[in-house]
Amino acid sequence: MSVTAVVGTQKGAFVLRGDADRERWTVSGPLFKGWKVTAALKTAAGKVILATASDVYGAALHQADSVDGKFTQIADGPRYEDGGPRKLEQIWRIAESGGRLWCGVAEAGLFTSDDAGASWQPVPGLNDHPTGAAWQPGAGGLCLHSLVFDPANDRRVWCGISAVGVFRSDDAGETWTPKNEGVPIIIEDESHKDVGFCVHALAPDPDDANRIWRQDHLGMFRTTDGGERWERIENGLSSGFGFPLAIDRATKTLFAVPLESDEYRVPPGGKLRVYRSRDGGDSWQACGAGLPDIGWTGVLRRAVAADQRDPGGVIFGTTSGSLHASRDLGDSWTTIEATLPRILFVEAID
Repeated sequence: MSVTAVVGTQKGAFVLRGDADRERWTVSGPLFKGWKVTAALKTAAGKVILATASDVYGAALHQADSVDGKFTQIADGPRYEDGGPRKLEQIWRIAESGGRLWCGVAEAGLFTSDDAGASWQPVPGLNDHPTGAAWQPGAGGLCLHSLVFDPANDRRVWCGISAVGVFRSDDAGETWTPKNEGVPIIIEDESHKDVGFCVHALAPDPDDANRIWRQDHLGMFRTTDGGERWERIENGLSSGFGFPLAIDRATKTLFAVPLESDEYRVPPGGKLRVYRSRDGGDSWQACGAGLPDIGWTGVLRRAVAADQRDPGGVIFGTTSGSLHASRDLGDSWTTIEATLPRILFVEAID
């Protein structure tokens, strides 16, 4: 079964297509040439939404009938109040759940749309959270980059903010509670002890919303009770530090890309390897067949995507612009013939 993915980079978005066997790949683009493209979503209605960011013009959303169609900027996109304490720097995540669109941004905040993306409203329960005065940015900024939804209860939502932590809402976003117990704190505030955690990525169990995996600044973790308590799961990992985390929903196979440390941020030993867990994170194994023997490049938090095909495939991009794909859950890898600008995210859309 063929695959189409959007690859967002520092200088535009590229469309990656794999044939029915996922043996041959083509790369076209760029869309929004020269612009930073930061997020993508194909909605349930078939529309494609891309997010752009510019140091001059700011952040914006654009919509088309297909990835090959003509994109039009959404005029009433996410925005903070003029003159307010926060600036909309970048859109990190666009997601859909229960007919509602969600948008996570930097500076950290959340917006929703109930009219297919034509207009967006802020989520005051999170954006004006009582702990907000203690929120501090990580190296990538103060960003809301991860959203997780309960497929059985559309009132339950989780989000991940760097370097603040994980929050959960049980009332469709009206109120939010930090959920970080068991994870080491990065920046401790005198007043708000339940924030200051640097979550890098979240991956949900498709069948059990209470089971979520978490790549954090200080390790890999798992919860089985919706975030009430997190446990460390690093058996077999070369390092607990890393950014991306992805899951193949059919097999619940997890994929991570460890880096040596927060100081060096390179693959351990200069060997770029994807690590795989087939037992829910109890153990991890390196998957490197077909990957370069030497690779000192990194992989950012949203630059790994499971294509959700049968058998499961995985695509990832690096900060040096290389693209790699597997059609067998990481047993073997192909390096795609393209060198792109710094890759920010990979999103499988078809």
